[in-house]
Amino acid sequence: MANAASGMAVEDNCKLKFLELKKRTHRFIIFRIDGQQVVVEKLGSPQETYDDFTASLPADECRYAVFDFDFTTNENCQKSKIFFIAWSPDSSRVRMKMVYASSKDRFKRELDGIQVELQATDPSEMSFDIIKSRAL
Repeated sequence: MANAASGMAVEDNCKLKFLELKKRTHRFIIFRIDGQQVVVEKLGSPQETYDDFTASLPADECRYAVFDFDFTTNENCQKSKIFFIAWSPDSSRVRMKMVYASSKDRFKRELDGIQVELQATDPSEMSFDIIKSRAL
């Protein structure tokens, strides 16, 4: 396990599942902090959609997530980008927000290959249109 600057450890399984996502085994991964370590909470199959992903995020608790976004460019090329999303809803506890915020950069560094980072406190801040505009 890698030690984060905040004292937060990252379970090896997090990195293994992220490598699998890069090989297109998963559409998304949701991570949560459990005690003093980051763990995998949910894996999304390649058939799942962005709506399935957003529905998997809790309304009142923070999470980290990665999403493999497929899109077509203006030149009609099929592409994909891996998004890192720091989900920190306004309704979550202040302490939880602080723990997630202080651990985010170190955790993100463990996941090699993230192309776009997004922070969201509300579902509208990570709508499909915003994801698409950030990918292009």
